[in-house]
Amino acid sequence: MTLYDWPRATAFGRVIPKTKIYEHAGANTILKDLFVREVDQIVWSHKLAPETVNLAATKQVAEIQVFRITARTASLDPTVLRAIDKAIPFPLIFEVAHSGRVRLAAAYKRPSEADSARWVVGDYFQGEWLPEDAARAPLPVALNMGALYERLLEPLVAGQTARLIPGVASGFGEAPQTSLTPAEAERPLSLEERIAQAEAIKAQTREVERIKARLGREKQFNKRVAINAELRAAKQELERLNGTNPGTAVTND
Repeated sequence: MTLYDWPRATAFGRVIPKTKIYEHAGANTILKDLFVREVDQIVWSHKLAPETVNLAATKQVAEIQVFRITARTASLDPTVLRAIDKAIPFPLIFEVAHSGRVRLAAAYKRPSEADSARWVVGDYFQGEWLPEDAARAPLPVALNMGALYERLLEPLVAGQTARLIPGVASGFGEAPQTSLTPAEAERPLSLEERIAQAEAIKAQTREVERIKARLGREKQFNKRVAINAELRAAKQELERLNGTNPGTAVTND
């Protein structure tokens, strides 16, 4: 994972009061309390736009905004990020800083097909924590704002998926070996397909952990056998999503 050296021309540096987020996100008391506990400061730090990065806007991505959040806790609730995304009508990239470390976070955000004035925000992906003084890389090479947005999101999606499933392919041009037809495997997966795959892996990982917890609580032998079979099937589905050959890693009682 890397941090980006946002071009000097993109610097915006505007502190955003939490009250402004509350107004635009329709915050209730619970959300406000969450901001108070977890967020110290919100800065609209950079504005990636045609005039600042010399890339043409696309229909879905006219600009990309970078928000820097100084967090009071090491774990920032995604509800906080979603509220800011709801308040800002552009795709966002977050830099979350805490105790001398910083990480990137973002969700795939796009205009609704049914109503272009509304935005659809997917699940959040987070990078690894890095020291504040870690080396920063130049922006990825891209032909337009839409392509730049995808290039910024790709490492987050790949990195989080790899952390969920050790050994998962992190190259965005690589297709899973067992879940695609030969024709589909000949082309690289799009960002939306990669995100859908990552979200499916995340959901199936939770399902595997849920079944493991049930197995750990169950004492009756015959019920453990049934749950073990369910666990094996869930693991095989996870391996299929991961693009690996299904195995039989679960041992029966």
